[in-house]
Amino acid sequence: MFVRTAGERDLVAVRALLVETWHATYDAIYGAERVTEITDEWHSIASLKARLAKPNSEFLVADDGKRIGGMAFAEGAELIMLKQIYVLPDLQGRGIGGMLLDEIIESFPEARAIRVEVEEQNTRAIAFYEANGFVRSGDVGDHTGALGKPTLVYRRPLLG
Repeated sequence: MFVRTAGERDLVAVRALLVETWHATYDAIYGAERVTEITDEWHSIASLKARLAKPNSEFLVADDGKRIGGMAFAEGAELIMLKQIYVLPDLQGRGIGGMLLDEIIESFPEARAIRVEVEEQNTRAIAFYEANGFVRSGDVGDHTGALGKPTLVYRRPLLG
């Protein structure tokens, strides 16, 4: 896999990756019907296309030449807000998420920290972030998770 900037031609594959990954991750938390509603809204082609042109952002894909195996989207300046990082379930644990994370960080050379919100029940994601130097912060998440609780906020300081 190699990491590159996403383009419009990638959006159908990125949407399919997000739908598959969200169902694999969140069906047990939110229920399949709610996951379908969320992915239809948040991961529509129009929604993804809007991210391609968003200022102060980076939209990446991990590609092996045959398929898109992962994606990441972040925005920011001194503080990177990691909005999405997903790897196909059958490719998780192979370093693709780490490659995407490294490239996101490199895309924001002025950044002093990176922040992510995560659903409390998404233990695999929490383990990934902690393994990559993130620590839970005292911040309250902007979003509400499945149980009506704010999402957990993790931050990682970056060396200038």
